[in-house]
Amino acid sequence: MATVEITQRALADLERLFDFTAAENLQKAREQVLSVRKAFELPTDHPLLGRPAEEGRRELILSRGRYGYIAKYRWLPAEDIVLILAVRHQLEAGYAGE
Repeated sequence: MATVEITQRALADLERLFDFTAAENLQKAREQVLSVRKAFELPTDHPLLGRPAEEGRRELILSRGRYGYIAKYRWLPAEDIVLILAVRHQLEAGYAGE
């Protein structure tokens, strides 16, 4: 079973997404972020679960009702680590900072 590590960038993305939703509904924001954090554990048993992305990265689709999130990650098989690189809302054009 792989270990999950979350980069500072991905944590900043979660904070940004939380702040956006919390402006209208604090409880919903909490639930969404907790749900996304829990979903980060999915690739621990199946590191190739996400769809292929550029440069050996993968994208995990996290559906939440009508909308959801996308987490970009890389599996490092030698260390058996799933490294969460970034998170975005599915309606965002791309990842922040790219």
